[in-house]
Amino acid sequence: MIDENRVEVGALSAGVPAEVALSEVRQLRGADRPTHGGRLFAYVYDPAVPGLDELAAAAHRESAHVNGLDPTAFPSLLAMENALVAAAGRVLGAGPGSTAPDVVGSVTSGGTESLILAVKTARDAHPEITAPRIVVPSSAHAAFAKAAHYLRVALDVVPVSPDTLRPDPAAMAAAIRPETVLVACSAPSYAHGVVDPVTQIAAAAAEAGVRCHVDACFGGWTLPYLRRLGEPVPPFDFSVPGVTSISVDLHKYAYAPKGVSVLLHRDAARRAPQYFAYADWPGYTMINPVIASTRSGGPIAAAYATVRHLGDDGYLRLADVTRGAVAGLADAVRAVDGLRLMAEPESTVVCFTATEGGPDLFVLIDELTARGWHTQPQLSYAGLPASVHLTVTAAVAPRVAEFGPDLTEAVAAAMAAGPVRLPAELTALVGALTPEALTPDLVVGLAAGLGLGGGAESPAGPLPERMAVVNTLLDAAPPALRERLLVEFVSLLQRPTW
Repeated sequence: MIDENRVEVGALSAGVPAEVALSEVRQLRGADRPTHGGRLFAYVYDPAVPGLDELAAAAHRESAHVNGLDPTAFPSLLAMENALVAAAGRVLGAGPGSTAPDVVGSVTSGGTESLILAVKTARDAHPEITAPRIVVPSSAHAAFAKAAHYLRVALDVVPVSPDTLRPDPAAMAAAIRPETVLVACSAPSYAHGVVDPVTQIAAAAAEAGVRCHVDACFGGWTLPYLRRLGEPVPPFDFSVPGVTSISVDLHKYAYAPKGVSVLLHRDAARRAPQYFAYADWPGYTMINPVIASTRSGGPIAAAYATVRHLGDDGYLRLADVTRGAVAGLADAVRAVDGLRLMAEPESTVVCFTATEGGPDLFVLIDELTARGWHTQPQLSYAGLPASVHLTVTAAVAPRVAEFGPDLTEAVAAAMAAGPVRLPAELTALVGALTPEALTPDLVVGLAAGLGLGGGAESPAGPLPERMAVVNTLLDAAPPALRERLLVEFVSLLQRPTW
């Protein structure tokens, strides 16, 4: 049997008619956030283009069983991948007639894989460096930290200014050591939507003889179009000397289904260390440009069909629609007492926080959720306040007029409710607890105290409708404890029902 959160294992032990299986999938999907309609400001990217979902699904179906492991066996996938790399290169200042005519690339499963591969490629380009390091701003995507952890590369983090939310180029340059193999910057940073000073950072990296990667996973497919529409987008792509690689996610603002990203290198020589090859076994010689060996052709075909269908003019139109939605949402935030923008929008992000005496942001997020708006909480960090993140897509544009009144109501409701007050014992526990001190029993008790408890047989239970208490506890914890708490909480959720 199934409910909206779990599937009993017995449901998978016997075959059922196709329509029953599909009905169960639809029933389970009923508990999810809405992926269309312009009310979810994170995780999904909806252009609101009629027929695009059907086109992508049909293309995915055509190539779902094609295997990217061997491009000589399936040349269709090779052709589509090369076309997507060329399209990404053109958007990002590469190709014939540019200052980067020899750009090459690979299609990956998403931004995290692209960033892991960028770090891996930089590391493996210098086998003589036994303790490699990378330099990133504190606003860099967490996938860099994941790459450093997986690849055993040291991570040197440069703080960002609390005013500009960008790193100081001089501080980035000063962080470069003889062991540094890569310097990274964002265009834009995911959290706040601001573009790092790429020109200066890339110049510092080039002077030190170090690669510079621009993480444009989030904005790489919109910033060039916003520039064409007259927005003052600073240089960040291959037109900038010293930029050696760029990543861009097609499942974001190219509006392809998940998961498709492109990792570009300025030339084939710089890409060469990305490959993995192995022939010292009796099976086939393994040659992989990316982390996965077997790769379904479905996502690549869906991305190819999407990009071909929308075309340059379509993306320019969608960027213009999105730009209008960003401006409208930012105006709505400015109009409400107690809120302020973290930064003036310069991409497709609206990020705001509370002023002194303003609402409890985590209560506000719950109030917005109750009104059908699904936003993303961002916890306080290193002097930066907690904030609310809105990823804006073209689908949001028709909803902008509804957001302002709902935001005003939600702020009033949050002010009336007052801030979350954690129980004294929880506050004391968070202040004294170390990640190493967490035990399974303690985590279950914490989960129950936060409304996540479902009893001994299912200690996680269903997620609560309101998350302000949970977010307040996490916000009170230092980052290392946050990480461990969330790992344990998610572990409670990821348990089969036997």
